[in-house]
Amino acid sequence: MADKIIEWAKELQSLAQAGLFYGRDVYDRERYLRIREIAAEMMAERADIPAEKIAGLFCGDVGYQTPKVDTRAAVFQDGKILLVKEKKGAWSLPGGWCEYNMSPMDNAIKETKEEAGLDVRVMRLIAVQDRDKHNQPPYAYGVVKVFYLCEALGGQFEANIETTESAYFGPDELPPLAEEKCNAEQVMMCFAARADEGWAARFD
Repeated sequence: MADKIIEWAKELQSLAQAGLFYGRDVYDRERYLRIREIAAEMMAERADIPAEKIAGLFCGDVGYQTPKVDTRAAVFQDGKILLVKEKKGAWSLPGGWCEYNMSPMDNAIKETKEEAGLDVRVMRLIAVQDRDKHNQPPYAYGVVKVFYLCEALGGQFEANIETTESAYFGPDELPPLAEEKCNAEQVMMCFAARADEGWAARFD
């Protein structure tokens, strides 16, 4: 039931956002605003996200609602995968939200440089995933996750505002992961993609 309520809340938010963007009647706008408030309250009740953050996510976007794009880079060295340590203490594949003026591939390259200090080249696509089908906790909006296999060209980690360190890990020595960004199943998928020269990109 909790999952269904979250899905209903996300759908109500999407309808309200479209109504606010396309609607012109002042009374209809008031109704759409209230529907968006109710959707935010439903999400805050069910999801592990503070109410004020929910409101910010729901009210900060305009126009027809579409998914956000998140890119992740899988970089290997001596059979181990590169992970970066987030400020909160958990680890993840380097990556982040796709910039509006960048392709997903270029964004993966940029994020790896920013978070891990490495210059990389994208070798191939690993997967395109619907976040809702793979990661927890649920988000208040849709997310498409794009994973790339990358080759390191040079560089080294430098202190930055997003990550505190970077390191390589084998499949049997993974540290605590930032599950909302990448989980063990997704990291192991990257190991499998690297080992398989004929890897066919996975997609939802």
